[in-house]
Amino acid sequence: MINIKSLQATLGHTFRDEKLLTLALTHRSKQKLKNNERLEFLGDSILSLIISTEIFHRHSKMHEGELSRLRAALVKGETIAKIAQELGMSECLQLGAGELKSGGHQRESILSGAFEAVIGAIYCDSDFPTVQKCVLHWYSNLIETIDAKTDVKDAKTILQEYLQAKKMELPVYKFSVTGDAHQQTFTVICSVDGFAFKTKGVSTNRKKAEQIAAKLFLGKL
Repeated sequence: MINIKSLQATLGHTFRDEKLLTLALTHRSKQKLKNNERLEFLGDSILSLIISTEIFHRHSKMHEGELSRLRAALVKGETIAKIAQELGMSECLQLGAGELKSGGHQRESILSGAFEAVIGAIYCDSDFPTVQKCVLHWYSNLIETIDAKTDVKDAKTILQEYLQAKKMELPVYKFSVTGDAHQQTFTVICSVDGFAFKTKGVSTNRKKAEQIAAKLFLGKL
């Protein structure tokens, strides 16, 4: 079990105000009012700026669309949840009883939210250069190894480009939601005019459900 002190060592930042880190790890299922959602909002923007700046300087020949796809691959929920797991954040999360029972420590949406909240907390505790240094350290291996040509195109992008090349209609994604606010399940149906079949993606994250549906559609082409 990793404690708050150990986590700070892993993060590479010792908090002057340790309460900020505790707040960043507190999910709304634990505290309805004093939770990490505001810090998550702040951290989301800071993460986007840090990654955008880094890839802008690293890839001087990329056009705007390529940079956007690369950034999306680096800041998507699946990616940041994995980094959060590697840093040991999952073991320090403050969750309500329901989330604890349902395995909330491993849930992508909770981990990615905590990751962004921790970024916001480090910024509030220090300054931009400090949080930038931390984030780039966490991302160092991924930024070095990601293939900007093959790793950044997701299933939705590939499907759209395929259909455009064939001069066909673009896919339509329709979704429905079930479950409580803190434990929602998204079901997405992907359809394209001219094709008799449809595909279904299910996930706790709407964007991921869309990607699953698009990937399944590609598999039928």
